[in-house]
Amino acid sequence: MKPVLSLLGRYAVTLCLAVAAALVAWQAWKRDAQTPWTRDGRVRADIVRVSTDVGGLVTQVMVRDNQTVQPGQLLLVLDRPRLAAAVERAQAAIAEAQAQLEQARKEAARDVALGDLVATEAREQSAAKVRTCEATLTRAFAERDVTLVDLQRSEVRASVGGVVTNLDIHPGDYLAAGAQAMALVDASSVRVEGYFEETKLHRVSVGDRARVRLLGDDVEITGHVESLAAAIADDQRDDTGNLLPRIAPTFSWVRLAQRIPVRIRIDHAPPGARLIAGRSATVEIVPARGRAAQAAGRIRS
Repeated sequence: MKPVLSLLGRYAVTLCLAVAAALVAWQAWKRDAQTPWTRDGRVRADIVRVSTDVGGLVTQVMVRDNQTVQPGQLLLVLDRPRLAAAVERAQAAIAEAQAQLEQARKEAARDVALGDLVATEAREQSAAKVRTCEATLTRAFAERDVTLVDLQRSEVRASVGGVVTNLDIHPGDYLAAGAQAMALVDASSVRVEGYFEETKLHRVSVGDRARVRLLGDDVEITGHVESLAAAIADDQRDDTGNLLPRIAPTFSWVRLAQRIPVRIRIDHAPPGARLIAGRSATVEIVPARGRAAQAAGRIRS
């Protein structure tokens, strides 16, 4: 009797272990097959390339690297003395043009008052001189306005709120027009993008809830699907010089599913979560209950 009970006990233990392993395998398959998730996620943000269209020496740098700034905050100041002198020069040109115009108008009025005593050609020349002086004055005003704009833009301010990064400019450096002075991470654009296999996209829809875990952190970030990418690059196709498509003549029999970017809008991030652009993340999509049931029914059928 005892050997039989011992044998049944060993079978029972083996059976329990097999059932437990089957349950674990079923849960793993259910997670992989029914819940779209990926470890290929990244924290992303829009990067503002701070630059200026006015060249000159940098006289002041008002921020430091990795500093948080607000919209409109002063970042750096360019060569204001030279631009201020340019404004004064433009004001002097306006005064000179006004004086010339006033004198030309007096001469034209005098020629008109003299009537036939002045030749017609002389009166026409006086009228043309008035028009020339008026155009010169208009150009002087325009040049003054341009110098004022340059003076205003010599103060480079933050267009968005965010964090200054890659700051490598100092007082005394020369900043050419259009050159990038620093990068500004737009804090309002911080998001997570998960690169999902195309075989799982039918279980991802705009509005679905998402759970995000950053690599190295234990906190969970919640959000929702904001959008799916509209296109990705096709590495099997290229364009030739005559705009005809050139298709690769070889085909790989081992086909890997393409990765499609899915943008996740962050709804809540715990205080300890460091949302640094470029960090790796695991993204799990929680489909709506109705769609999840439909997907489960299709899998069972």
